[in-house]
Amino acid sequence: MTKLTNNQKKFLRSKGHNLKPVVMLGQHGLSAGVLAELSSSLETHELLKIKVRGDDKDHKQKIINEIVTITKAHLVQVIGNVMVIYRAFDKDPQIILPRK
Repeated sequence: MTKLTNNQKKFLRSKGHNLKPVVMLGQHGLSAGVLAELSSSLETHELLKIKVRGDDKDHKQKIINEIVTITKAHLVQVIGNVMVIYRAFDKDPQIILPRK
């Protein structure tokens, strides 16, 4: 997994701005059901907006890191309780990233 450049992150942030959160994590955190939903959502969407509920900053950051690790996706942005991740399709990616 190559690292995204700043230009690519900026491009993806602009694409993700109008998205609605597809997956929402509640008080139960990262359960098996949430992981299954993340997996199926990443098979249909390359760019996902996820809402992560939580008052504790450290706990929320731990969940964000787990999501990125488990899904093998790139973290594009975190603002408040909302994060945007990107994982290109293996075949025929829909979002073409700028080279630089």
